Amino acid sequence: MFVQTKLTTGDKGAIAELKISAEATRLGVVVSRPMSEGRRYDLVFDIEHRLYRVQCKWGRCVNGTVCVRASTCRHTPNRGYVRTTYTVDELDLVAIYCGELDAL
Repeated sequence: MFVQTKLTTGDKGAIAELKISAEATRLGVVVSRPMSEGRRYDLVFDIEHRLYRVQCKWGRCVNGTVCVRASTCRHTPNRGYVRTTYTVDELDLVAIYCGELDAL
């Protein structure tokens, strides 16, 4: 029997991307992924021949409200963990999946 341990940040991000991709596909959106890591977006949605850069986030329930951190954190060799926020020039859409509600 498989016992799930606490989800890591990476696990949550992967689940959010999969759930968002599946729902977008179900709605008829063509979904693509960048070939390499390091982009500020996770997915690309092709809607009516226009491409949208999408950042996927894991939301959490706090007092009945879905909250999401609109920043990212990465480990660098020289500066350790670096937290940055997104700009309007980097993303077109933010999609949020809440695991507690199993909802987008």
